[in-house]
Amino acid sequence: MKVTLLDLSAALVALASASTSVARPRGHHFDYAAHLGNLSPYLKAPVPNGIQETLPEDCTVDQVMLMHRHGSRYPLASELVFITNLVATLGNSSAAIQKAHLPENLQFLKDGYTSTLGHDDLTAPGRLQLFEHGVNFRLKYPQLQANSILAGLQDRVVESAQWFAQGYFGRSWATLNATEFSTIAENSATPSWITPMNTCKNWQYAYGNNATIGWGTIYLPPIAKRLNKLLPGVDLTNDNVHGALYACAYDLAAHGVSPWCDVFTQSEIEDFEYELDLLMDGAFGYNLPSPMGPVLGGLLVQKVVERFTNSTGSAQPVYLEFGHDTTIDLALTALGLAKDSPPLSAKGPVPHNRKFRTTRQVPFAAQMVWEKFSCTKSFSGPQVRLVLNEAPLPLVGCKNVDGRYGSCALDDFVSSNADSAQHSWGDARWNATCGN
Repeated sequence: MKVTLLDLSAALVALASASTSVARPRGHHFDYAAHLGNLSPYLKAPVPNGIQETLPEDCTVDQVMLMHRHGSRYPLASELVFITNLVATLGNSSAAIQKAHLPENLQFLKDGYTSTLGHDDLTAPGRLQLFEHGVNFRLKYPQLQANSILAGLQDRVVESAQWFAQGYFGRSWATLNATEFSTIAENSATPSWITPMNTCKNWQYAYGNNATIGWGTIYLPPIAKRLNKLLPGVDLTNDNVHGALYACAYDLAAHGVSPWCDVFTQSEIEDFEYELDLLMDGAFGYNLPSPMGPVLGGLLVQKVVERFTNSTGSAQPVYLEFGHDTTIDLALTALGLAKDSPPLSAKGPVPHNRKFRTTRQVPFAAQMVWEKFSCTKSFSGPQVRLVLNEAPLPLVGCKNVDGRYGSCALDDFVSSNADSAQHSWGDARWNATCGN
């Protein structure tokens, strides 16, 4: 039997998928790995009801633009401190833990819980996610050939782009790396559609962080009370509980399994997920002061319009670009997608049917893919489609969005997003919003 390169690639992808699967306890029907917000391992998003995932046979993708989040990482330094403080609290209470009659899901504490997590850098599963996505992207668009890669200048983003390139280009990447790979600074002096908030003086991370603090005062104390009944003499604080929730997410991100995830009930994990939604919606979404979200996210939308209309005369068939969860959420905000009414509130309760869900939008290694396609029969004129984490996301802001594929005629997309497409960094609208 003849084995083709495509066969080998498919086998490699299958092996990668198997090796990055998340271990889950037997009999545990709640998929906690799919409820960890922007700290979730990569997962394919659900396809909206009534939307066709595959384009008609008479349609061809002519141009594609990828904005890719970095892969699974270690906790940020500001998050790691919660985990290290939890480890210290447990270590200081080892005698009480040994005496306690612990339920099965806390028995691991008898052996002592330690953490080897680093901070900020990409993890091994994160590297594999990006390599696999590079292979898949090459297989999905074989008729198009990329000739450059752009990454935000942060270690985990740069490394993610490099692993993706290894999967996409293969052995030729060693040569291409010197000429085809470029970075854009992530600082307060460099205008960028990857990190637009960095050059907006009025933007504050506190817009989202304050919301998480407020929600934490509501949902963390009952968890601490429940666990302290099971762990007499340990006296876990709210911050320790927060550390245990972070340990669940980041053990998964680094090792593929965590003893902490099964400690929490379904509703407790969902409350943590809501915290992460509040953070992203507050700092990079609809709870930013109006119109900051659309103004910041509009820079990426402007790039889509510029490239798909070839307004500069230098459009490429493929754009491979790498950034953050923040990049994608800001762009969704500019497009009016995943918008809740009323807005998410740090006072609760948790709206279980909310549209803004970071687990689906921006898990680790999230993929925002823009397609420009043309058809011989199904559509007249070029069309635009947004595919987010392998699922079409209907462009509801377009005046004539197609109900079958969620796509929009390019002309309609441009006119529907005129505010984003026509404003740029440093113009009157930007300066009025950002105080520059």
